[in-house]
Amino acid sequence: MTNNLPGTVYLVGAGPGAPDLLTLRAARLLESADIVFHDALVHPDTIALATRAEKVAVGKRYGKHSAAQLFINKRLVDAAQKHQTVVRLKGGDPMLFGRAQEEIDALLEAGIAVEVVPGITAALAASADLGISLTRRGISRSVAFATPRVGREEQPSDWAASLMNADTGVLYMAAHESKEIAAQLIARGKPAQTPVMVVESASLDGLRHVTTLEALKRDGLPQLTGPALLMLGEVYREALNAAQDQQALAAALKRRC
Repeated sequence: MTNNLPGTVYLVGAGPGAPDLLTLRAARLLESADIVFHDALVHPDTIALATRAEKVAVGKRYGKHSAAQLFINKRLVDAAQKHQTVVRLKGGDPMLFGRAQEEIDALLEAGIAVEVVPGITAALAASADLGISLTRRGISRSVAFATPRVGREEQPSDWAASLMNADTGVLYMAAHESKEIAAQLIARGKPAQTPVMVVESASLDGLRHVTTLEALKRDGLPQLTGPALLMLGEVYREALNAAQDQQALAAALKRRC
């Protein structure tokens, strides 16, 4: 007897980049998937785990043409009418700046079963890369994740307020506005010498750079090719001091030569 019931859509977190940080549940779903709709920043080796699936790129990249969210929602609903196992593969964790709720709502409204498989978000991978905890006894007891990015026809959010009130702040999708972000935080009372850690392509090879809000406002970021996080707070003070000591030593040695 033919099963005419729609399949299940799995919103799967691909993690921050490194394929071996994928969860076991995510890997099993990719291996059994009939079709996979994947983001632009998912590592090719992660996508390659879906050996029997049709693969459809629906990613969004800053400044580049990308699939509209309503179109993605419709593709997911249509795919579930044809396939039993549909995977929507998202970078990081689906439930953090991944527009997961829009897809969940669209699927449930269409009567499609949906499950979410968590992934490691970039802020946690970046902290692991640096060996610096987001929280630290006596220094940081609160963490805020925020983004200044605003979609079309959306009201701007007061993202800066959350960072002003947190001991450690992490900004996603903020690299292209780094100077403006630093200027706004300083204008609202954040000390100009607040340490800022820049992590590009967390869990993969990428730039690791420590600076201050003042220097970020003045100079912006070094050249970046991958997605980057801006992480700020006193937990990065030791890293900033070490970098400044190295710069002073290098300058002294150069003067002697």
